[in-house]
Amino acid sequence: MANDIDTVAYEVSEGIAWLRFNRPEKRNAMSPRLNRAMMAALDELEFRDDVGVLVLGGEGAAWTAGMDLKEYFRETEADGMKGIRKSQRESYGWWRRLRWYQKPTIAMVNGWCFGGGYGPLFACDLAFAADEAKFGLSEINWGILPGGGATKVAVELLPFRKAMYHAMLGEPVDGKTAAEWGLVNESVPLAKLKERVTDVARILLAKNPVALKATKDAVRRVATMTYDEAEDYLVRAQEAANSFDSQGRKEGIRQFIDEKSYKPGLGAYDKERGAS
Repeated sequence: MANDIDTVAYEVSEGIAWLRFNRPEKRNAMSPRLNRAMMAALDELEFRDDVGVLVLGGEGAAWTAGMDLKEYFRETEADGMKGIRKSQRESYGWWRRLRWYQKPTIAMVNGWCFGGGYGPLFACDLAFAADEAKFGLSEINWGILPGGGATKVAVELLPFRKAMYHAMLGEPVDGKTAAEWGLVNESVPLAKLKERVTDVARILLAKNPVALKATKDAVRRVATMTYDEAEDYLVRAQEAANSFDSQGRKEGIRQFIDEKSYKPGLGAYDKERGAS
């Protein structure tokens, strides 16, 4: 990681890990070096006791412009299939890791999010964008299809006609349109983006972390299941969560029924008091 870490940056503050693409001079394009650094950073942060939420942002004016055409494509292709597969494993590997991350994750899209950037965008549990951000599947403009999972992301998040239009025309849309289409949860002015993400992260920090992990995994898993399969999976998932945190559910119910100290529909129980 020592040779790669300058391509990403992070700091931890008040339970939030602020992880950033850090190649502003290249609009944070993802190179093999950056992909290795991201995997190492995720390893470092995932089980730290002082990290409850991870936010993925971008340094400078972009979130990520996608894959680095020179370093990710041309230079790795010079090494034949060996180089191509290695670079794919490194990029897809950390996106996959992020999809199933132990902590809740938020994409904070401050600027360009193009092509391969849809991989980590979809990998994050929640996504918030600046109104000024630009989203685009630009692959068609240089002669390939939106690969690396980008087409799958478009079909997962967008209605069919919008996904087809987005992929075939290669035209960028702004943050407001991305929110209307469903690429992100919300869009706010850039000046307010970090404040909004911080507010959401603090709400997540107040929740039961075992329940959060079970919930985020369940939402991703049940999408491809029949109702009966999903019903069975969710029963087993709750039982597994209870085995990791046998007191959490009981404490939440106790505070609601016995103490009447909170209302589940309006907020979370006091997990700090339950853990003591």
